[in-house]
Amino acid sequence: MANATDDWSQYGISLEEKDKLVGEVIRYMLFKTHQNSGCPIKRAELTQLVTKNYHQRHLSALMINEAKEKLSSIFGYEMRELQRSQPSSKNQTQLSQQSVADSKSYVLISQLPPSVYKKYVIDVNSAHLTGFTFVIVSIVHLAGGKIPEESLFSHMRRMGLSENEESHPILGNIKLALELLVQQR
Repeated sequence: MANATDDWSQYGISLEEKDKLVGEVIRYMLFKTHQNSGCPIKRAELTQLVTKNYHQRHLSALMINEAKEKLSSIFGYEMRELQRSQPSSKNQTQLSQQSVADSKSYVLISQLPPSVYKKYVIDVNSAHLTGFTFVIVSIVHLAGGKIPEESLFSHMRRMGLSENEESHPILGNIKLALELLVQQR
């Protein structure tokens, strides 16, 4: 056990401090995911949790990796890293390492078998939103990953959905439902 303590002492923290930091990252991921309906959480937010009291290089990456392992083994969630594609400009041929790191974010994905997930987790009251999401994501995907807003609205009108409709019997405010999808990427 002394070996594990020595490994963390090179970063100037004790094993207890390391466990506390990992716990903070896990708590932040769980609560922020629930609070924001599964929206991705930026790596910078997680890094800030670690660097507000500790300034050692690479410490935040180690804490995030350990949090990934614990979220999987204890909570049954995969903490999956997403990397947002950056629009390329004519003047910029290569992204800097910092801007690539800034574009990274994480989401939590359940590792439960589909049958268990369906029986105990899926809310039938939100199935309509899942269907709406699937259709919108399919349209965007078939358009090559990007679609002008007017084209998307045109497809929605063909399905009987108006972007200005505020009281759809199932989806409610269509524009707000669409904005929620954009937030969730």
